Amino acid sequence: MKIFDKYILKSFLQPFLATFFVVLFVLVMQALWLAFDEIAGKGIDLIFILKFLWYLALILTPTALPIGILLSSIMALGNLAENYEFAAIKSAGISLKRVILPLVILTVLLSALNFVFLNNIYPWATLKQKNLYLNMKKKKPALALVPSVFNTDIPGYSIKFDEKYGEEDNLLKNVQIADLSQGKGKIKVITAEKGEISTEEGSKYLTLTLENGNYYEDHIKNSYSASERAKMPSSRATFKKHIINIDVSSFNDSGKLNDTLVREHHGMLTIKQLDSFSSKEKGIFDERVKVNSEYFYTNFKGEKLIKIADSIPRDSLNPVILNNFNLANQIIVIKDAQQSIKRVITRNDNQMRNFKEQRKLLNLYDFELSYRIAFSFACLVLFFIGAPLGSIIRKGGFGLPMIMAITIFVIYFFISQLGRNLAEESAISTFIGSWLSTAILLPFGILLTRRAAKGMGIFNIDNVFESFKKAFSKIFKTK
Repeated sequence: MKIFDKYILKSFLQPFLATFFVVLFVLVMQALWLAFDEIAGKGIDLIFILKFLWYLALILTPTALPIGILLSSIMALGNLAENYEFAAIKSAGISLKRVILPLVILTVLLSALNFVFLNNIYPWATLKQKNLYLNMKKKKPALALVPSVFNTDIPGYSIKFDEKYGEEDNLLKNVQIADLSQGKGKIKVITAEKGEISTEEGSKYLTLTLENGNYYEDHIKNSYSASERAKMPSSRATFKKHIINIDVSSFNDSGKLNDTLVREHHGMLTIKQLDSFSSKEKGIFDERVKVNSEYFYTNFKGEKLIKIADSIPRDSLNPVILNNFNLANQIIVIKDAQQSIKRVITRNDNQMRNFKEQRKLLNLYDFELSYRIAFSFACLVLFFIGAPLGSIIRKGGFGLPMIMAITIFVIYFFISQLGRNLAEESAISTFIGSWLSTAILLPFGILLTRRAAKGMGIFNIDNVFESFKKAFSKIFKTK
């Protein structure tokens, strides 16, 4: 390798390593901040918190890599231009293409590395991190409870409350509990103004202490008919303090804290697995569509919708169908028609909702498959935006290059999310949605590279003023 190539690579790698780890640290801290309230001060082992951070860093590495490439390319070429090294290089007859050739080769290798990371390490880290977080909640059941919704994570109970507070978030406000442990439905309901969740280390019981509440229970047996169950007695009571001990041994097994419980999330599969899963689910979806269409055709007697000769003379019928019936039968016909239409509309709405959710899920898998390839290629596209941009603005350091890099990546991220949302809603194909941001930024990379190779700026401000001057002169001449 020539000394010149080594110098160019060194000028790029030094800011790249610095910016990559700074960006990765910022991304990890941002993600940790969002999850901090749920894992800090909950008695979770430090080892598991460190594992959580390690998996989080692996998940965010593919995102930090293109930002690092973009920022370091602007900084490296900006430093060369700012220190007049670029002028010396050009005076020696070396073109911009020759200058960035070793950097292009390095960026291609980094893009390939990012793809390998996305296809192998990212799914594994996502699987481990998601399951570790899920099992943290299993170790501390209070973590699994969410305000303002019916929580069914604790076996045999449905728990709802307005607010969770206290140093360990184990105090509940306005609690409503349905005891489902007997398998007879919601026959036992307890409400209370306050509640406290407590567990002892190594205990298989969760203790729920309730204050100032009401207790209601229906006394029924499964053998009774519906009419007999309606006649059975019930119990009502008020209490100042009520304690419930819940067996969570199957739920709170700390030995299973590393168990793999979720495996088919789209972020936890390799490209090969995504393709296999998508093909299998598409087959099931297509079969479901076929069955429903056949049901619709049969139910509405589609096979009889054939034009045949009418056996009833047309002259004897009134063209207005209802006028062929008396008033009583007209009312019956209209009511039956209304009921039939309502049933069809309700059924179709439910079917459409289910089909839409299933189609969204399939779109996510297809989008993820294409996006991993597109996102890896984006490293190269962002380099071809950053390198010529650095040579044009002639500014190194962390100031202006950092602002420009963040702006460009935010634009890229915004377009990516737009493509994802459109693809998820089937407004565009998943392939177009996944490549949308890369395809939009690619022409800008080509344009900047061409202008930088010719020694031109992004735009010539003198030409802009000259155009305005000519336009105003024409306007004043016409007057």
